[in-house]
Amino acid sequence: MSQPHLPTLEAQGIHKSYGTHKVLRGVDLRVEPGQILGLLGRNGAGKSTLITILCGLKRADAGSVRICGKNPAAHNIGQLLGYAPQELGIYPDLSVAQNLTAFGELHGLGRREAVVRAGEVMELLGLSEKRGQRASHLSGGQQRRLHAGMAIMHKPRLIFMDEPTVGADVEARSQILSAIRQLADEGAAVVYTSHYLAEFEELGSDIAILSEGRIVARGSLEEIISAHGSAEVTLTFDRTVPPLEGWSADGNVLRHSGDEADPGSRIGEVLASPALAGVRLVDVKIDQPSLHNAYLHIIEESDHVAA
Repeated sequence: MSQPHLPTLEAQGIHKSYGTHKVLRGVDLRVEPGQILGLLGRNGAGKSTLITILCGLKRADAGSVRICGKNPAAHNIGQLLGYAPQELGIYPDLSVAQNLTAFGELHGLGRREAVVRAGEVMELLGLSEKRGQRASHLSGGQQRRLHAGMAIMHKPRLIFMDEPTVGADVEARSQILSAIRQLADEGAAVVYTSHYLAEFEELGSDIAILSEGRIVARGSLEEIISAHGSAEVTLTFDRTVPPLEGWSADGNVLRHSGDEADPGSRIGEVLASPALAGVRLVDVKIDQPSLHNAYLHIIEESDHVAA
């Protein structure tokens, strides 16, 4: 009889409080092999707390976590997990190769296997030319790449990347995102947090948005944008303008938000309004639905519900 399919990560009903402050209020998550899940939310939304619970580093007050079907509280799951927290965790006096090799051995790789794997990780993250350089002498972006590389030395099946590109330069960010995409293509499940929303679009990740301790929206990138994103047309004039039907006014700016199949016609209609007679249009901006405006809309809605 075949075994039922198991997700790489399954969390149900996760609650966590510190004193009277409820950080997590019943979080459910499921991540499949090869899936990248982008976990979004404000600072203080509980993302890092959730990740440390999912890794088994903290205990939830209630709820359950399974990693490849195993309970982290009852099984040693270190071989299954890779975790790159926000804070850098590199050894400054060791070289790039030594950092990677040492971390691989800590995760159970033999010496020879760790050396080979370190070469693969350096190649993946563009650090091969820095293999003999002390970590303390690397640029900030290179240190970020090394930090991420240490989390994937043992080829974990579930990888947590918590703000891996904070402070990274353009090259480092590109290398890290490319590596994450490759790891997912090879079958790893990835939970990824970032405040750079464009990174989720570049990764083509699925999305879960955490607000007030709850997951308030989830789905594919396309589903989130389709359900919650909106186009916005912004018209700027040379003087103060009045609000018009369907348009909000802010000084010399008119804005219209919503699904807009033909923004050109709508702009033409408003410019023909007698209320704008003698007013000169100086700028037009059309923003299409995006993860950015979908995210802001979801957070605004969750704030209204919480209030």
